[in-house]
Amino acid sequence: MVVFRVCFVLLLAASLGACGSHKGGGGGGGASLSRGMYKVGNPYKIDGVTYVPQEEFNHVETGVASWYGPGFHSKATANGEQYNQEDHTAAHRTLQMPSVVRVTNLDNGRSTVVRVNDRGPYARNRIIDLSRAAATELDMLRNGTARVRIDQLSAESQTVKQVALGGGGPSEQQAALVQLAAGRGQAPTAPAPAPMPAAAPMPAASPPPFQQAAPPPPQEVFVRAEPPRAAPTAARGPTIASIASASTQSGGSFYVQTGAFSTMNNATRQRDLISSYGSTDIFQASSGGHEVYRVRVGPYTTQDAAGIVADRLRRSGYGEARVVTD
Repeated sequence: MVVFRVCFVLLLAASLGACGSHKGGGGGGGASLSRGMYKVGNPYKIDGVTYVPQEEFNHVETGVASWYGPGFHSKATANGEQYNQEDHTAAHRTLQMPSVVRVTNLDNGRSTVVRVNDRGPYARNRIIDLSRAAATELDMLRNGTARVRIDQLSAESQTVKQVALGGGGPSEQQAALVQLAAGRGQAPTAPAPAPMPAAAPMPAASPPPFQQAAPPPPQEVFVRAEPPRAAPTAARGPTIASIASASTQSGGSFYVQTGAFSTMNNATRQRDLISSYGSTDIFQASSGGHEVYRVRVGPYTTQDAAGIVADRLRRSGYGEARVVTD
């Protein structure tokens, strides 16, 4: 256990150390501070299910974890921090933010420690949404999900709570966690690396840095078990796959439909906006004697996989996202 906690502090300190400042992505030059806040929150309802956030320090839970990344990178988390898919963070539906938990992949025994600073996931059977970095450590990127156990770290969670209540951001939380480890007779960590833009190369001996962002829409975003697709260029023409041709694909193909439009221009505009979330196409069909252009992401081999994507797209602002099986 001592070895684990030393590794945890080393990992978390490096991750938190880069959270103090982040250069905005809008072309401006100054660094912006996203310190976040301590937040429990009021009860809320998603898809007919009511969730009741509460402060806990000994939370244990077993279920399925998923991960999120490209579509939410650099946006704000639920407690006002800036999400960085290369940091060890997570989204949970009810735990206070920030809090600290250990997540263990029950399929392979691998574990990682993350700070909860966001809300979600809301797809069925999901209990936690991990950052890309945390998912990589658990070796669940390819599958997209994994059976996990969540064990809240009580002392660490109380420590980050007190720091956040006092107005301290991630850097101050790091210092407090180092002090906590030292008080237990564990070796303190080396100073965290200087903050750097997300695109800068990482030092060889350090875990990924920690960044944060501006308030996001209330819906979720995309998670994908493969690298995001390159952004479309202006020269890219519309891709239309007819409903008839789609039905000739192998049985059991599932898509996520994000919208249906009466004009190709509107469909193309939405397709380009969501292209980083996966393979997107425009499907042409007739409805009530009129041409309709449906924007879809996929295909996915299982309804469960498509459901994860639909859930994240709804939280990302695409409220009409739903799973279809044409």
